[in-house]
Amino acid sequence: MKILVINAGSSSLKYQLIDMETEVAIAKGGCERIGLDGSFCKHKANGKEATIQSAMPTHKEAIQVVLNALVDKEHGAISSMEEIDAVGHRIVHSGEEFNDSVLLTDDTMATIESLSELAPLHQPANIIGVKACQAIMPNVPMVGVFDTAFHSSMPEKAYIYGIPYDAYKDYKIRRYGFHGTSHRFVSAEAAKYLGREGDNDFKVITLHLGNGSSISAVKGGKSIDTSMSFTPLGGVPMGTRSGDLDPAIVEFIANKYNMTLAETINYLNKKSGVSGLSGVSSDFRDLRNAAAEGNHRAQLALDVFTYSCRKYLGGYAAALGGVDCVVFTAGIGEHDGGVRMSIIEDLEYMGIVVDKTKNDNLADGICEISAEGSRVKVLVIPTNEELVIARDTQRLAK
Repeated sequence: MKILVINAGSSSLKYQLIDMETEVAIAKGGCERIGLDGSFCKHKANGKEATIQSAMPTHKEAIQVVLNALVDKEHGAISSMEEIDAVGHRIVHSGEEFNDSVLLTDDTMATIESLSELAPLHQPANIIGVKACQAIMPNVPMVGVFDTAFHSSMPEKAYIYGIPYDAYKDYKIRRYGFHGTSHRFVSAEAAKYLGREGDNDFKVITLHLGNGSSISAVKGGKSIDTSMSFTPLGGVPMGTRSGDLDPAIVEFIANKYNMTLAETINYLNKKSGVSGLSGVSSDFRDLRNAAAEGNHRAQLALDVFTYSCRKYLGGYAAALGGVDCVVFTAGIGEHDGGVRMSIIEDLEYMGIVVDKTKNDNLADGICEISAEGSRVKVLVIPTNEELVIARDTQRLAK
């Protein structure tokens, strides 16, 4: 069975074609500048790379470009579209309506569209991607896999805010959490690696650290708490997002800088985080280089980020009643040993002891960086959200 995985953004579209017999991507790529001049697709298959320049006024044309690339005689991966058995779509928000992935029918699509106000920047783009695929492949099963669904297992005490309960009842204002496919994948891989599959007492804290970062507490394969909140703006400071702050600051900033509410939220989403703190960059490699040259604000940005992660780590260990494993994943979590060490060093009192040599010299695949005798295992696990989407698609499309 071959599954096409689609991740549609407002002006972009990423894809992978995964052969489920091997669970290996046989083709992957992305379309950029959809709806703009100069749109193009970067495509990889069979060890070859191609850049395809093509007009893509809408996502429908982008999907067609992808399908043409997949069957292209020179750089394709399949002989015909008939080999695509199903399509899995990343969809950001499930609200409270779905706690699992779903087949995309008229009814489920109507519900997904009704949730767009909870993720106005992402959900409409996801929906456009689904409809574009449906128009070109009307007889191919489509499955929606949600960023938020993994966190639907959180207990009420973890997702309710300290505001009048009517706000939750009337408008579903609550913690939802995001990066669910990543947290789900790496927590399951950790359980498998440590021989704890099916163990309802296995307690793991997963740190998905990238330009967008979130931390989750997972017990027995179920999320019990997570740092991102009603939107992906909450939690630890990120590349350009502020993370948690006193809500009164929003009004204060708006008044001081003479900004509208929308402009203030944009300021917190796109001009804050380590980029705003450092004045250097949202890229942690740039921050580390600047800090090494004596840039105080760059070092401060790194310190604020890692300190916030440490607080979540300690808090979630308390929420779980202990921790068996800590997992780092995503761009920073997988590739920045300095950030990892700053978060977990000197935590021997929690049973966490790290081998610095292992931390600085990772191999491919799952890497154990905890020291011999450490009560808590510390792992670095490459995430694979596309594989999660493909597996759910295969399960539901059969």
